[in-house]
Amino acid sequence: PAADDALLEGYASPVPLAADESFHGLPTLDAVARRYACVNLKLDKTGGLSAALALAAAVRTRGLDLMLGCMVGTSLGMAPAFLLAGLARWVDLDGPLLLARDRAGGFRYAGSVMQPLASDLWG
Repeated sequence: PAADDALLEGYASPVPLAADESFHGLPTLDAVARRYACVNLKLDKTGGLSAALALAAAVRTRGLDLMLGCMVGTSLGMAPAFLLAGLARWVDLDGPLLLARDRAGGFRYAGSVMQPLASDLWG
């Protein structure tokens, strides 16, 4: 739980640990940087594409890896995050797969690979 993050201070993990629920943007970044090797950035929680770009730069400045994650949502909701995929070490934009039905022109997945966006997705 995020409330117990202080227990990780000074822990040398053999695998990179990622801050997910503990990361709420710039106000929590310095504390997260002392405890984690990676930040899971979700546009839903960070204020959109422009805020996410600024946060990605701040994450890199602190020497952390970046994971791009999402909440459950349509491909249109994931599309801005997909534009940031090249900045991330790990990408987990599976939100549309968790829906009974995605919107027309949505992402196509081939196994664990997301296919490029269809131009008609944006409307």
